[in-house]
Amino acid sequence: MSSDKYTGENIQVLEGLEPVRKRPGMYIGGTGKPGLHHLLWEVVDNSVDEATNGFATQIDVILHRDGRSMTVMDNGRGIPVDKHPVKKIPTIEVILTTLHAGGKFDNSSYITSGGLHGVGASVVNALSESLIATVKRGGATWEQHYERGKPVSNLKKIASNTRGTGTSVFFKPDIEIFETVDFDATWIEDNLEIKTYLNGALRIVFKNEATGERKEFHHEGGIQEFQHHLIEEAKARPVHADPFLLRQEEMVQGARVEVALQWTEAPKEAIRSFVNGIPTRDGGTHEQGLKDAIRSAVRAYMDTHSLLPKKLDISADDIREGVFCIVNLFMVEPQFQGQTKEKLNNPEIKSLVSGSIRLELEHFLNQHPTTGEAIATRVIQAAKARHASRAAASSVRRKTSVSHRLNLPGKLADCSSTDPAESELFIVEGDSAGGSAKQGRDRKTQAILPLRGKVLNAEQATLKKVMDNKELSNVTQALGCGIGDQVDLTKLRYHKIILLMDADSDGHHISTLLLTFFYRYLKPLIEEGYVYIAQPPLYRIDSAKSTFWALDETDRERIIRGIKRKNKKAKIEMQRFKGLGEMMPATLKSTTLHPDTRRLLQVTIPDTERLATEETISALMGKDASLRFDFIMNNANEVEDIDV
Repeated sequence: MSSDKYTGENIQVLEGLEPVRKRPGMYIGGTGKPGLHHLLWEVVDNSVDEATNGFATQIDVILHRDGRSMTVMDNGRGIPVDKHPVKKIPTIEVILTTLHAGGKFDNSSYITSGGLHGVGASVVNALSESLIATVKRGGATWEQHYERGKPVSNLKKIASNTRGTGTSVFFKPDIEIFETVDFDATWIEDNLEIKTYLNGALRIVFKNEATGERKEFHHEGGIQEFQHHLIEEAKARPVHADPFLLRQEEMVQGARVEVALQWTEAPKEAIRSFVNGIPTRDGGTHEQGLKDAIRSAVRAYMDTHSLLPKKLDISADDIREGVFCIVNLFMVEPQFQGQTKEKLNNPEIKSLVSGSIRLELEHFLNQHPTTGEAIATRVIQAAKARHASRAAASSVRRKTSVSHRLNLPGKLADCSSTDPAESELFIVEGDSAGGSAKQGRDRKTQAILPLRGKVLNAEQATLKKVMDNKELSNVTQALGCGIGDQVDLTKLRYHKIILLMDADSDGHHISTLLLTFFYRYLKPLIEEGYVYIAQPPLYRIDSAKSTFWALDETDRERIIRGIKRKNKKAKIEMQRFKGLGEMMPATLKSTTLHPDTRRLLQVTIPDTERLATEETISALMGKDASLRFDFIMNNANEVEDIDV
């Protein structure tokens, strides 16, 4: 219950690393599998920065036998262990216990680095049950132990007459923070190998103590070798033999860029972007500059050589269709969106990258006319296919035009608001859950559309068959923005489309079918961030006067551990929901519908994962059953529990 009393006593001050443990998602993006592995990337990237700046040649990464702890070692300079002039404690302790402390705020220690936030090492420490930092420096070996971000020992010299230099960090993520603390060896291997592609002189050794495997990654061919690998992995057929390669040797206005580029017959583009070796999954200004350069250079080449057919409109998407590209930017002061560093924000980089690549690409096309003509043919093919698709969609849309309330589906319980920005559409599994949702919703801003049973697999159906399907037709009518290439976002009636299904295998299946439909026929809604998946609880947990809601078994066990840690004798009562229809409207409202208390997953397609997304949907939802069989056989060992 809230109180009218609001004084200084109500204000909490979080000291040291407490903010990290209180709100870990702000620093690592979340407490699931990606957040867990983000800890590893923070430590590895510190070592990579040493290599990028010429101070290290090898990194050793060890996944220990328990599968839940890691060690990262490099042969760089070693973290300083001398007394910090301001804090009067060892510098390594300052780095590991203080937010915004590091050697990357000026250019004296690092020319380029993966980030200037100065929070990476301290965040790893804060979110680790235990961390041991070992440094070889000045002919000695030093060591210090930490628990949950706090030092539990002084910095000690454990050896003299030490040869070489370097840093070793052992850490064990805190099980009280993360939903899972089991590292994924395959995921680690893939990411480590990418880092050696981006740093041709670097060698990384990965040891898995649980399996006894040792893998060494070293790719002198750099990003060109990386690009070739991606094309082969995707089984994409290149349309020209000689890829475009740009490798700037000198910094220009504080930045230099490396690009490897080749067109293929693949249905989508595949652009992987990096800044100082850090993957920018959400792109940013360097990726925008790249795309501008590709569009301008190819369009100029086609115009100059009269390769553009009359009355054929060529879009930027047509030009980039089938492109496989690696772009790695090295810069002095990158500004990222958030600590997870997934999007570059430096505004000056867009024009800098665009100008550098455009001139070189245009020159390349003119020097290789056979390649230029092959690329032009590929672009024209993409444009013609797009126009044909638009014509087919337009034909269907004319028959099913639904732009006003008179044509809304009968099962839709619409909201009273006509402002799309505040309006939400919940697509709900079944009439029973739909009834509870209708009672628990905010009638002003929340609309409910119940669906019956499992919907049509849109991947295996034509557009006409999709529109003839009652359930998918109802969804399209409710949204009001059209379908296919005729989607008009200005007519979209809701800016939040939320898939609300039972938290079981059937619910997951229906969500997958709906996502396939959105991906194949309403993709702009995903690209603009309008599509979400609700996270209804599977368990209710009561202890003393507190109630907790768990998404799944893993979340349930995490909550129980937290309760037991505070009180080992705590009495715990638990309820498992069979489905949404079993929830009372008030419960559904407080856990799943109310904006302040619900949990939503936003559906996105990072530019770097577009090809992988296309291939996954085609394989798992398409007509070729052998592809699904291969996927199941290759991933069956990762399944721990099946909800049947």
